Amino acid sequence: MQRTGGQLITDVLIQQGADRIFGVPGESFLAVLDAIVDRPEIEFITAKHEGSAAFMADADGKLTGRPGIVLVTRGPGASNAYAGIHVAYQDSTPLIMLVGLIGRDDTEREAFQEFDLKAIFGTQTKWTAVINDAVRIPELLTRAFQVATSGRPGPVVLGLPEDMLRDVVYDAKLPARTTAVQAAPAPAELDKLASLLAEANAPLIIAGGETWDEAACADLAKFSSEWNLPVACSFRSQDRLSALHANYIGDAGLGINPDLAKRIRQSDLILVLGARMGDCTTSGYTLLEVPVSAQKLIHIHPDPEEIGRVYAPELGICSGMKNMLAALAGLVAPADGVKWTPWTASAREDYLKWSTPNPVSHGPVNLALIMDHLNNTLPDDAILTNGAGNYTVWVHRFYKHRKFRTQVAPTSGTMGYGLPAAIAASLRHPDRLSICFAGDGCFQMTLQELATAQQFGARVIVMLCNNGIYGTIRMHQEKNYPYRVSGTDIANPDFVALAKAYGLEVAKVEETGQFADAFETIRASGKSGIIEIITDPEDLTPRNSLSEIRASAK
Repeated sequence: MQRTGGQLITDVLIQQGADRIFGVPGESFLAVLDAIVDRPEIEFITAKHEGSAAFMADADGKLTGRPGIVLVTRGPGASNAYAGIHVAYQDSTPLIMLVGLIGRDDTEREAFQEFDLKAIFGTQTKWTAVINDAVRIPELLTRAFQVATSGRPGPVVLGLPEDMLRDVVYDAKLPARTTAVQAAPAPAELDKLASLLAEANAPLIIAGGETWDEAACADLAKFSSEWNLPVACSFRSQDRLSALHANYIGDAGLGINPDLAKRIRQSDLILVLGARMGDCTTSGYTLLEVPVSAQKLIHIHPDPEEIGRVYAPELGICSGMKNMLAALAGLVAPADGVKWTPWTASAREDYLKWSTPNPVSHGPVNLALIMDHLNNTLPDDAILTNGAGNYTVWVHRFYKHRKFRTQVAPTSGTMGYGLPAAIAASLRHPDRLSICFAGDGCFQMTLQELATAQQFGARVIVMLCNNGIYGTIRMHQEKNYPYRVSGTDIANPDFVALAKAYGLEVAKVEETGQFADAFETIRASGKSGIIEIITDPEDLTPRNSLSEIRASAK
């Protein structure tokens, strides 16, 4: 049997379980688009910008644990998609980006849209390569799936020369579907971990990162209960343990509860499960001393190079979370109980107090009360996405995630991520509510993807927080250069008219009491919709107004 390179690409993708490709069509990979016509097993989702397509693939990779697939053209197309590769790299998301390239005969001539694929993507991927021989497509594309999912997951970029995709290959054999390779803890390592825990007086867990599934989350809940350990989740990993669990104590991320930050500093042992001990999780590397923390540190991570990157642990274990949590769930607590029961109860009380909505706000709309309404009305499996901005602080602080993979957001703080991610989530789980939170600045970076949602039948509800400023940057501006506003005001379109132009349902909320009816009206419509929530620029964070931040500037 003979197959073109383009046909082999689709054959391998389907063999590896891919059923959806996100991208923007380009002349450099017409042979792949042509091959898709004859393969109904795989769908091409046409985004309106390559960056959005990469965000969609990242969200799909997060939700499935298998690589999200994005297909873009050379030069400007691939460059547009770079933001999504950066997200996948910092988030440890399995993702494969295929890039159509110029023909092989024209390399090193600065041909039309020619660029150096490896130079641009090499430092932000687990592997970047060019497939110059169609015969090697099964080998190299299968390897991409193995690399993207094994160890610490992450993105892989493969270049596809245009003429190579038209070459004919005879009797190609397709490798079997890959299985992610993850390390597991050794018995001696588990014994040491148990010994360190038993010696502690004020331990806590920080859980996050990738290589989790529902079983791992259940094992975390069991282990936490058996040992009565308080569990904080790392930045934008709040769905690893239900917020309703008696031992959940909040998120260690941007806008951290000051009481939780204090508790992390006061603990005598921190067990890190899967999270990177990075900037956001450690409050700018201030919660623990670098490189040797006052707290004993046990760091479990699927990548051995991540262990000890910043903090030298008392015990480092290279393991995927599924294997690690399965082992911890079977770890028997001391027969005479643990010493830190009051510590755990107190930490839980801190969280409950912190997550209780503020009764008043700095404007007519109280976002905390809106989040509380969603806590009481959304199903447990509703998927919440967001990009970056101060509006996310209300989501992270007040929304209570109850199930795994209900929070899909970039740890790299990337604006514009929320809407594309919500579209990918709706396509992957059409039976679940897909809700995008966005600020006006964040939303305008990818709002054109409303057309993608309509075209492919995704159902998303956008909570658009409109305060007319780039809120996070204004906050830092006022802290450092009070009263000297520059570049942080936004001129917005008529979002209601815009939503109608895209054929969406629409509502506008200018005071808290209007939200419940607005949300239920759009939810009952069964269609995508936008709820424009007008917030006061003074309402910059749940704790401090813009004026208060300005007044406190040094």
